[in-house]
Amino acid sequence: MTDTSRDQRALVLFSGGQDSSVCLAWALARYDHVETVGFDYGQRHAVEMEARQVVRRGIVGVDPAWGSRLGEDHVLDMRGFGAIGETAMTEARAFEITEKGLPNTFVPGRNLVFLTYAAALADRRGLRDLVGGMCETDFSGYPDCRRDTLDALETSLNLGMAQDFRIQTPLMRLTKAQTWALSRTLGGERLVELIRTESHTCYRGERGEAHAWGHGCGDCPACDLRARGWNEWDAAGRPALSL
Repeated sequence: MTDTSRDQRALVLFSGGQDSSVCLAWALARYDHVETVGFDYGQRHAVEMEARQVVRRGIVGVDPAWGSRLGEDHVLDMRGFGAIGETAMTEARAFEITEKGLPNTFVPGRNLVFLTYAAALADRRGLRDLVGGMCETDFSGYPDCRRDTLDALETSLNLGMAQDFRIQTPLMRLTKAQTWALSRTLGGERLVELIRTESHTCYRGERGEAHAWGHGCGDCPACDLRARGWNEWDAAGRPALSL
C-alpha cells in the first residue's frame, strides 16, 4: 500500500545560493511540507552557510502559506569528503580548466554524495521528493549536473534503499535568465529582491560589493553566470516565466 502522504513532503538541497533558493520557493509552492538540508564540506564560500539561514527566514514572508509549510533544517558535516577532491572550491587556488577539460571548481562526485546523504535523511524523515538546483542549460561543465546522471542515481537510490524517491530538478532546462524569471513567477518582486540581496553564489565567498545582480567578487565563474543571467533578464524587461 502506497503512503500517499509522502507525495506531499519534500527535502530541498539548500545551499543558500541563487538556484537552491529558487528551488526552495518552487517546493514551498507545491508541497504541504518542505524540509531543507545543507552540506558543510569545507567550501571556500562558507558564507553561504550563513546566507541560507537568512534566506530561510526571509522566504516565509514572501507568501503567507509558505511559513506553515517550511519544516526543519538539517546541516550535514561532510568536511572529510570535501578534503578529498583538492579543488578550487575548498582550496585557495586560481580558477582554471583541468587536463580533463573540466573546471577545477568541480568537486568529483559532489552531487552524487549530496543526494545519497539527502536520500538517507529523507528515508528517516518520511520525505519522498529530493529537490535540487542542478542545471545543464547554463552551468559550469559539471557532469554530475546532467539529468541522465541524476536519472541513474535515482534508480540506484531506489534499488539500494527499497524506496521510491524522485529527484526533482526544476531548473534543469532553464537558463539563468529564466531562473530569475521563475523567481518572479513564484514570489514576485519580493522573492527576486530576497534572492538578489541575501542569497550567496560567489565562489570566493565575497559579500562586500553589491552589484545589480547581488553580492560577489564579480569575476569568478559563479558570479559570471549570475551576472549574465541577470543582465539578460533585465534587458528583456524582467518578465515572469510562464509555467
